[in-house]
Parts: sequence; C-alpha cells; structure tokens
Amino acid sequence: MTMRVLVSGAAGFLGSHLTDRLLGEGHSVIGVDNLSTGDRENLAHLAHEPRFQFKEWDICQAFDSGAVDYVFNLASPASPPEYLRLGIETLHVGSVGTENMLNIAARYGAGFLHASTSECYGDPLEHPQTENYWGNVNPVGPRSVYDEAKRFSESLVMAYHRYRDVNTHLVRIFNTYGPRLHPSDGRVISNFMMQALRGKPLSVYGDGNQTRSFCYVDDLIEGILRLARSNEHLPVNIGNPNEFTILECAQAVLEATGSKSELRFEPLPVDDPTRRRPDITKARTLLNWEPKITLKEGLARSLEFFKSRVATPV
Repeated sequence: MTMRVLVSGAAGFLGSHLTDRLLGEGHSVIGVDNLSTGDRENLAHLAHEPRFQFKEWDICQAFDSGAVDYVFNLASPASPPEYLRLGIETLHVGSVGTENMLNIAARYGAGFLHASTSECYGDPLEHPQTENYWGNVNPVGPRSVYDEAKRFSESLVMAYHRYRDVNTHLVRIFNTYGPRLHPSDGRVISNFMMQALRGKPLSVYGDGNQTRSFCYVDDLIEGILRLARSNEHLPVNIGNPNEFTILECAQAVLEATGSKSELRFEPLPVDDPTRRRPDITKARTLLNWEPKITLKEGLARSLEFFKSRVATPV
C-alpha cells in the first residue's frame, strides 16, 4: 500500500535519507524543515520528483499538512555544536514542535514515529544500554537542552499513545554516519574525515579511550522503517553494537583516507559520555533487524562525499 507521508527534518542528514527510501518504495512525501541545521542540497536531487513536496517551515508553528498516513518526526538540531548554539530552539522543537506533529497524526489517524536518541541514557552507568535503563543525565548541564528535550518528547509521545490512542513508535538512535553528514557538525566521524582529508591533526578529546558505536545510515534507516511497521510502542535502540574507542575510530579513518595526519589531544567537553553502546536484543527479537555494514565498509562508502566537501570551511 502506498502512503502519503510527512517527514519533519527532511533536509537533514537522516531525514533526507529516509525521504529517499520512502520515495523509493513508491510513497509520496511531504518534507518539512526550517533549514536551521538542514541543507537544501540534501534534497536537490528531488527537485523534479512529482511525489515529493518540500515546505520550509518551523514545526513549532502549527500547520496543517492535509491528510497523511504516517508522520516521521526527525526535526531537531542533533550535533553538539548545533544544539549548544540553538539551545532554546532545541527545547522548543522537542516540546512544542513534537506536539504539533503528534496533533497532525491524531487528526488524521496516522502512524507516528519519533526520532529519539541514545543521549537519553546520558553518561551511562549501565553498559551496554538497554531500553529499560533510565539513564544518568545532568538535567542542568550544557547538554541538557538536547538530552532533556528528547526525554520530554518521549514522555509526550507515550502520552499521545496512552491518552489519544495514536499509533506511536520511539526509536533511540545511536551514533550514525554516512554521506550527507554535515562536514562541520562536530561529530566524531565527520570531524576525523575532514581533518584527515585536509592533512590536519585529528582532534581527540580526552585520552581517546571513551567509546562509541557507529551505525551506517542505510542500516539505521532500515531499522527505523521496520520499527514504524511494528506493533511496538516503547523505545527501541537502533544502532551498531560494535564498540570502538575514539582512538580506534581515528585509526580506521586514517586507513580509509590514506592520511598521514597525527592526533591532537584536547580537553574533554562537559558531560561527554565515557561509554556508549546499544543493546539491540529488542530490535533483533521484535524487528529481525541488526546492522550489516562494518565501520571499514561504511567509511569507504562515505569517502567520496567527504572528499567532495574538502573545500568547505571548517
């Protein structure tokens, strides 16, 4: 069955890939983005696609998309430099913006999937992180504008499911990378790739022994779509359970790029998580999903995109 789908944050890294996948399956897509962190270039290849409509709009302002069958809510600054720059806006989109999107789903009886985050676990005391873990989050620290926006939005989504009978789904996204990840968004892969390709030292924060788990974007989108079609309403981790230290990630990027860049150690940011790895038992069991693309393969697939952005200022 083909659907009419609303995607907020459609000009972003994940939103644009999700839009491509939905169009590839034959659906029609209305993409909404205020372009505060999204990029029109991510959607430029859809300029002549009749089943795609783009609306530049801030979802914190109520609007009516018309009847839709499904709503994917991906709108939010997602990288630390962006949500620290747009702190109040990040809190607004996680609250008012999410409620406006939920109201559209409620109005038209549409399914709803909200993009949440592994940041809900904060600097976790449980490792790896299961969906039942409540997290270790500083509610007044610099990162709280993002962490608490996402935690509140999860509560809001569950309230609409329980009290308004909306068919909601919650995905907790772990570190994801791939083409269209903004070259200067401050995340590990994009930082390392751009620095390596420019022959500059790779910025390693702290001693580099903190860990992350990196999921290639195609794997993530597949997990999101399987969750959207499931009967599960509580949060589900979607990410790659293979855990790497930041130093190991740096070495993988150097190998992928052939760069001779050295490492430059810098102070660890406030409340930066020391460990991050998803337990994906729930996704494996309920969705028959697990990532297929290794870090080495994913970096190779991403290389041409980052090479094309080397001239972009840091």
